[in-house]
Amino acid sequence: MIDFRVLVRAAIVGIVLQIVLMVAVHFIPYVAEHVFLFGGMTICAVAGYLYAMDTGKGYFTSATVAAIVGGVAALAGVGLSVALRDAPPHIVPMFTTICVVMGAVGGLFGQMSANIKKMGRR
Repeated sequence: MIDFRVLVRAAIVGIVLQIVLMVAVHFIPYVAEHVFLFGGMTICAVAGYLYAMDTGKGYFTSATVAAIVGGVAALAGVGLSVALRDAPPHIVPMFTTICVVMGAVGGLFGQMSANIKKMGRR
């Protein structure tokens, strides 16, 4: 069902990119003002996409596990942002929820990509 090796790999990619984003938010005011939410959403969608594209286990499984991957990455990023006092603690549930949804959307597109890749092999 769930490929844990790919899940861990996608989660690590998402966490590392979220940490890089939150460090940039801490030191660069432009990034804090214009990129914080959109960048976090994009990172979670990409992490979900990577999981689904690598496994191709079906739309439901891909979206569900990609949502988990997006949520894990979001919690790491927003947790660091709160620890650095760049974001208030009450933003954690909102940011995480948004990123869970974006991870699921990335999973759907990743599954679509996996299906297209399978069609090319025939």
